[in-house]
Amino acid sequence: MERINTYVAKHLWAQVLLSVLAASVLIMLVFPGRSFLSVVVRTAVMSVGGIAVLAAARRKEKRASGGSTDRMVALDRKLRKGDVPTDPEEREAMRGLVEQRLHRTRHRVLAQIGLTVLVGAVIAGTALTAGPRQTVGFTVLSVVFLGWCFFYGNRQHHRLLTMRRALSADTAAAQRH
Repeated sequence: MERINTYVAKHLWAQVLLSVLAASVLIMLVFPGRSFLSVVVRTAVMSVGGIAVLAAARRKEKRASGGSTDRMVALDRKLRKGDVPTDPEEREAMRGLVEQRLHRTRHRVLAQIGLTVLVGAVIAGTALTAGPRQTVGFTVLSVVFLGWCFFYGNRQHHRLLTMRRALSADTAAAQRH
């Protein structure tokens, strides 16, 4: 599984492809009857903005971690496992990556509230304009999606804060000696 995670993390196109295919399958489940190819093409076209945001965020993370995709992936793996780098250059790169991600997620609680309101409005609109199958499908999908987003987002934020404290504590201890 680690090899798959590393491959997907290194290759942005693989992330995009898997996301578009997963979204297309979900759309086909909620709205059956359309051809799979038309759903995939429509989903890919509608995802262009998200892809641009993902590419920009990835570029900033690469720059914060030293400019290499391999280095960024290695640091991300260490961050997920909670391994504090020992090499001074790697520690500085990790510090940059952690600070960049913390900066990017500084409004995460407000974003979570906004996302919940937006999804609630979509569910209400679906309930008013579509049938019970679509309403139930969107509701279940939304609850699972929001639960996953909040759980994973809070978990990642905790990891970032833990890594920041570990890097700061080790730096402060080294400066005292």
